[in-house]
Amino acid sequence: MSIGPRIVASGGFDMLYREGMTLIEEVASYLDGDGRADSRLLPREASFLYATESMRLTTRLMQLASWLLLQRAVNEGEITPENARSEKEKVKFSATPSERGGPGYEHLPDMLRGYIDKGDRLFDRVMQFDTLERGKLPERDAGVANGIADQLSRLKAAFGRP
Repeated sequence: MSIGPRIVASGGFDMLYREGMTLIEEVASYLDGDGRADSRLLPREASFLYATESMRLTTRLMQLASWLLLQRAVNEGEITPENARSEKEKVKFSATPSERGGPGYEHLPDMLRGYIDKGDRLFDRVMQFDTLERGKLPERDAGVANGIADQLSRLKAAFGRP
């Protein structure tokens, strides 16, 4: 019996969903308001990087929103897990956290970098939930020798607690 789908269907998902949708709203508001003003103050090279990173962030958040909405539909019985899985396969995550940084990144506005960091953490949590939903366990750190500590860290990861 797989415990992953039960964890995904638990209250931990509701919290992740709310956090994700709130982040999407905050980022949209920032990019449409204060972010525009912030970007106008940047030198040319940093302005180009701002445009690139804000597009990456927006794209990634929309991909995450698709995943979150599909999972919510499963949890509410609107679609089957198989249908959701099929639809989720169509969502290809791009601009992963490993592609962050580079020349001029430190010159980006603090608010944008903060939203990028939050988006990266949301991405990591959704990927953990996705792995659990598929009935798999997150990859185990080879350096962890204590089985109980390993299980506790997996539970903490699943519910987004450090």
